[in-house]
Amino acid sequence: MNLSSWNFFQNLRPETKQFAVIGLGRFGRAVCTTLHNLGYEVLAIDREEKRVNQALTDKISSHALELDSTEINAIKQAGILDFDTVIVAIGNYLAESITTTLNLKEVGVKFVVAKASSETHMKLLKKVGADHVVFPEREMGCELARLLSKPKILDQFDIDPDHSIVEIMVPDQFDGKTITELELRNKYGLNLLAVSDQGENFTINPRSSTILKKGTSMIVLGSNQEINRLPN
Repeated sequence: MNLSSWNFFQNLRPETKQFAVIGLGRFGRAVCTTLHNLGYEVLAIDREEKRVNQALTDKISSHALELDSTEINAIKQAGILDFDTVIVAIGNYLAESITTTLNLKEVGVKFVVAKASSETHMKLLKKVGADHVVFPEREMGCELARLLSKPKILDQFDIDPDHSIVEIMVPDQFDGKTITELELRNKYGLNLLAVSDQGENFTINPRSSTILKKGTSMIVLGSNQEINRLPN
């Protein structure tokens, strides 16, 4: 079960069927590819003709357009206002990223997601109206640190800075015990959402009589502090 992919896509409104992605670097291409594979209509945009042509060749989007997003008239003429959600994936060019975000909000785009490359960049994007800001490098660094410090965490989805949903290997101390015996809510303040079998299948909301087994995994919801208290 892959939880980490939710970390970005949770903030894209599920009722949205059309997305525009501005900036076709590694991050922008990854967003285009994922949304396109999920069946959404995606418009890929970049100011470099080579990147636009590559997007069309690789079929990572429904459409691709060469456009200078720092020119507000170009944005208006391209019809980007018709897209409910626009992702600004220009992370390494501060002025271009901020100007693009500002232009999108000024023409009336309802929901703008912007990529930041630093804390200062993040603050500026929020000031010019970005509805949601992502900081992929920082988020990946935090996730890696957690995985290294708590090796049995298989996957993690952050609800907020203090709470997460995690998939974790069943600790040795839990082997052979029922959910009732473990008293996860009373002892750790955690809610058990699902348990796996020996393969990749999960039982959602397992019965209290379910016996946990070493070598399988479980998905729990709670505070990071309590999750870190779980035995290895």
